[in-house]
Amino acid sequence: MQEDFHYYATYCAAYLAGFSHEESLDICYSAQLVDLCSRTFLSKVKGPLNAATTQLQLEMMDSRTDIIGLQDITRIWASFHFLPKDLHAMRDKKNKRYMNKYRLICGPNGSLMVKTVKLARGKSLQHIGIAMHVLADTWAHMYFAGTPSLVINNTNDHFYAFNDEKNDWEKIKFNHNPASPDNIEKSYYTNSLYQNSENSIMNLGHGRAGHLPDYSFIKYKYLPAWGNYQEIIKDNPSDYYKAFGQMVYAMKYLRGEEEIFVRDKYETNALVGYEDKINEILRKKQLLACDDWKKFGEELSGKAIEDFDVEKYQNEYINANEQEKISTFLGKFFIGALEQKGMVTNSIYRSGNILAGFSVRLFVKGGLV
Repeated sequence: MQEDFHYYATYCAAYLAGFSHEESLDICYSAQLVDLCSRTFLSKVKGPLNAATTQLQLEMMDSRTDIIGLQDITRIWASFHFLPKDLHAMRDKKNKRYMNKYRLICGPNGSLMVKTVKLARGKSLQHIGIAMHVLADTWAHMYFAGTPSLVINNTNDHFYAFNDEKNDWEKIKFNHNPASPDNIEKSYYTNSLYQNSENSIMNLGHGRAGHLPDYSFIKYKYLPAWGNYQEIIKDNPSDYYKAFGQMVYAMKYLRGEEEIFVRDKYETNALVGYEDKINEILRKKQLLACDDWKKFGEELSGKAIEDFDVEKYQNEYINANEQEKISTFLGKFFIGALEQKGMVTNSIYRSGNILAGFSVRLFVKGGLV
């Protein structure tokens, strides 16, 4: 997903869940920050490098692809963007090396998604925002894994998008020029360059499908290698609507309005009267829906939603002394990030899978590590 959903749509979901305008802003800011909190960012603000929730392209190009480097990559991408659905999934006649990667395939309503939401209860608004980012991405990034893998993440020439106007499937054309913008009308999209190395960084996540899985309007089908080349249909408008309803339900739980949180449950009451508007935004063919979600959010609260500014809280954190840092906005975000990464990494390791390495510790003598 992109800024339109992680920032503006998350604001709308938080407000519908009962959070105030100010609280909703903190939650959606944190949800969007997950896509920007790289080690480069952390070095700039002198934050804990272990709290990285993403990697810049330049950082990834310099990443090692030995076991240590792959574990570092997987800890970040599996914890925040490609949360595994089933760490104990079974396939016949597959070796352990294959299964370790297969079990990292992302999907909604897994046990780790439930743990992610429950982990955020009683924590900061920043932690809630992190959890909402992770939850939302389980829907958008379904069928891809947060570890470099050609056999899991590769796509081939059989890739089609459904054209509602023609009521038929259109072939998707991919190119590898990052300077070439996606063209919806021509079904022309940019993806990562094919590399036949299993562990190439080009084979991380949905890179081989480009940004296409992040668009809410698209319905597509393709033949993943892990699915024995059986055609899979991904209906983003339907999935993104479920993601929105699940976020509202989850945040009602995190506010204490819902006593329990269970998988495969979605808020309906708070969305009454807004269903058509939400679906209209989700199904509109556009590369970025920020303006539409922002307008909807401002209609809900009657207040202006400021645009995301990655520098907004940096000086507060930089200028705070060591004891004060954990009480700043970014300090609370870093704590939430470390807790989420530790929980996911530990869960993967305890399942017998070493691809994410070991979990991280949160505190050393009262400070962030």
